[in-house]
Amino acid sequence: MVKLRLKRCGSKQRAVYRIVAIDVRSRREGRDLRKVGFYDPINNQTHLNIPAILDFLEKGAQPTGTLFYIFKKAGVFSEFRKKVN
Repeated sequence: MVKLRLKRCGSKQRAVYRIVAIDVRSRREGRDLRKVGFYDPINNQTHLNIPAILDFLEKGAQPTGTLFYIFKKAGVFSEFRKKVN
């Protein structure tokens, strides 16, 4: 099963995260299938590759709780509903 999850990058006290599609059995910093975005909680910046995210969601990938909130805030699920219907 594939999950969309955050992969920690950056230095101490200055964490930034990549949004990646990864196998559930892999560890947090493990080998990812594809990078689909970027999240900086300190500056509150988000960059999402919406077509790639929608492609993974169509194939059954599940976002983690934090990513579910980020995607909801960005309107990814409304795009997903439009694409499915």
